[in-house]
Amino acid sequence: MIAPAAVHETLRRHQLTDGFPIVMDLEKSHGSWIHDARTGEEYLDFFTCFASWPIGYNHPGTLDPAFREEIELTGRNKPANSDLYTTHMASFVETFAEHVTPAGFEHHFWIDGGALAVENALKVAFDWKAHKMGVENCEDGNALVVMHFRQAFHGRSGYTMSITNTVHDKVALFPKFPWPRVHNPAIVFDLDGGIANDIEAEEAKACAEIEGAFECYAGRVAAIIIETMQGEGGDNHFRPEFLAKLRGYADQHEALLVFDEVQTGFFGSGTPWLWEQKGVAPDVVAFGKKSQVCGLYAGPRVDEVPENVFVRSSRINSTWGANLVDMVRSRRFIEIIVEERLHENVAARGEQLVQGLRELARDRGGISNVRGVGSLAAFTCASPAARDHLLKLLVERKLMVLASGPQSIRFRMPLVVQEDEIKLALDRIAAALPEVVGA
Repeated sequence: MIAPAAVHETLRRHQLTDGFPIVMDLEKSHGSWIHDARTGEEYLDFFTCFASWPIGYNHPGTLDPAFREEIELTGRNKPANSDLYTTHMASFVETFAEHVTPAGFEHHFWIDGGALAVENALKVAFDWKAHKMGVENCEDGNALVVMHFRQAFHGRSGYTMSITNTVHDKVALFPKFPWPRVHNPAIVFDLDGGIANDIEAEEAKACAEIEGAFECYAGRVAAIIIETMQGEGGDNHFRPEFLAKLRGYADQHEALLVFDEVQTGFFGSGTPWLWEQKGVAPDVVAFGKKSQVCGLYAGPRVDEVPENVFVRSSRINSTWGANLVDMVRSRRFIEIIVEERLHENVAARGEQLVQGLRELARDRGGISNVRGVGSLAAFTCASPAARDHLLKLLVERKLMVLASGPQSIRFRMPLVVQEDEIKLALDRIAAALPEVVGA
């Protein structure tokens, strides 16, 4: 086994190693804490592997002997789930459908990776739209386009690079489709949680661009895709009223409304899906990260095309059909979340963090536009340089967080986070702020 002190050096010989300067100890990490195998120190994890680890490390529920036996068995075997079915897969699908999938969304598809979940959601829409307009009229699909939003991050696969536009380096020099990109009317929050910007003007600008795109690409828009909250692009929140307008445009122009909940879904917002809090139902939802298994679910509008991708064999598919080990782990996570009501816990802890950050903004300055729901929170710094400096200071104080957008910091807490851990995080942020404000 490689010694902890040699891990970064060993990896550096073969790959880029620009991540965190710690070596995670998988045995000693616990709850909201990552144990550094090099130093023996512990870091408060408000990063959670890019919002993908929901219930903390080494949760007691994962030490159950029956679960350990099952995950060891499935770890020794990797069937092609799309064609070879097991009791383990059936148990997962039933649990997911009962506790996670909203009522009325009968179609499911499983795959490895959030970008591939989004990409297959788009394929659902392309197939659907081609049949709606007549397959003889769609130029073998080449006439179809996807409407998407500025500051979106949907992944880095073939289709998703065309609708991702956060950090230029992530998509530059790779061929992309010139699909319509429109304004994202993000809310700016004041320190009381009210709306501080002219959001109606922002939404009017977006709607004008949307209507222009529908005119320019008449009859060719297969989908409108939006993150219910833009994560990497800046933790940008949207009003339910705007999502309702998108619902109306999708219905009017025979396009599917696709929500990307890869980062926000699977109880991270305090409910199974953030869109459920908005009161606007999509046609297709892509998910991943916290759910362990990535994929999509779709509702009845897809069935307006009788021979849709969920009916015709191999229209969407993959060799593994996701990973059976991930399915077993996801099922256990769902059981733990439901039994311990962890989504309710993180809803309360998220409110605690947001209120605490707003108090810091009033008392200390240096941060603004505090926003968040459940495990998903963020604030904006005075400048990109101030944000980058604060990130460095927080890691030095052993609080792991993430950059978001041009000058924001985002928090992605585990669902098990405790009240005293929120207080500790606030203390560490408060200790770092004077160095940023005075810089």
